[in-house]
Amino acid sequence: MSFSLSTVFRPLTRAVTYTRWLHQLIASVAGTLAGFVHGGTFRSTGMEVWLWIAVLPVPGLLAAALIPAVRRVEGLQAQLLLTPGPHGPEERAGTGISTTPSLSWRDRGRTAGWLLLRLAVGVPVSALTVQLPVLSFAFLQAAAGHRTHFRGLPAIDAPHGWYALLVPLPLVVLLAVAVSAGSLMAAAAGLLLGPSAAERLAVLETRTERILEHNRLAQELHDSIGHALTVTVLQAGAARAAGSPEFTDRALAAVEETGRQALTDLERALRLLREDVPHPAARPVLADAERLLESARAAGSTVRAELSGPLAALPGPVSREGYRMVQEALTNVLRHAGPVPVSVRIAADADALELEVRNPMPASPAPVAVGRGLRGLRERAVLLGGKAVAGPDEDGEWRVHARLPLARLR
Repeated sequence: MSFSLSTVFRPLTRAVTYTRWLHQLIASVAGTLAGFVHGGTFRSTGMEVWLWIAVLPVPGLLAAALIPAVRRVEGLQAQLLLTPGPHGPEERAGTGISTTPSLSWRDRGRTAGWLLLRLAVGVPVSALTVQLPVLSFAFLQAAAGHRTHFRGLPAIDAPHGWYALLVPLPLVVLLAVAVSAGSLMAAAAGLLLGPSAAERLAVLETRTERILEHNRLAQELHDSIGHALTVTVLQAGAARAAGSPEFTDRALAAVEETGRQALTDLERALRLLREDVPHPAARPVLADAERLLESARAAGSTVRAELSGPLAALPGPVSREGYRMVQEALTNVLRHAGPVPVSVRIAADADALELEVRNPMPASPAPVAVGRGLRGLRERAVLLGGKAVAGPDEDGEWRVHARLPLARLR
């Protein structure tokens, strides 16, 4: 029995019950204003007044539904008053109620249906909210032995004490109607104000782009941090083996520069992952490729570089991804072949960007495995409409080659 009573009285302790009730009362405001404009409305008696309030605003509501911003206003109001709990951005997004303006005639039609439903439910609830407490007071007066005759209610000409038993009944009915109507409107809001197919698709695309962006950041961190650690390990080993203070100073300087760049990349990635930072630090581009070459030279490799074409004028996506591809190729050289001679060619023309990194194969090469680095290099090329290959060539060298088209990105 206690469980049943708690179930019955639980809605009375929830704030959302009363905010939904308020939402229903607000629906009759348009009818009340229309009644003042339409002369003679409030000279009617009884239910006629409420019928006028329910009918007069219909043309205006249908016209208002054609305005795109009305859907946004109704969505915000429904989120705030019909849904329980906190109302931060994340919580509002989980209500299933859209707050975007109407984007199509279908959205306008659903908005019109919502406005008419609000009116059809809100006016009766408003009428009961006014009349039922008056009826309880009339029963109370009759129980005290007084004849009663309130406007819109039947007269009680034979007062009697047993009317006291009826005093709470109108209030119970009013609360039951308010709770039920509030639940109905909350469910209807999801149907009539919920995201359209186009909005759901846009949300899905945004979520997909965010996932892809996170994957790209993970790949960039792999390339940048992997390169920095590889250079650091090689520099430390070379400095220990050389036993030369001058060489050690150069090695420490290279480790410092490489580590600083890796920290910059890490900070940029972390800033991108924070939604409250809209302008992260700029990403390195091919115009900064000399920094990669110096890092490889500092690690002990002899680097022969050939850079040609307008590298500074390359489209941003090609230039940034090209930088990472060269970085990954040089990291693989240092990691798997050590400080060997490396040939780097970066050539840009009107049609394409070509990248090529060559190095001698180790005397005892390990079995070739397609790791994350080479796979990421190929994925970068494919995303830009190009192609990348990596493997031994006919001269016995390891060759990484990529061609990225430029025509469609200009």
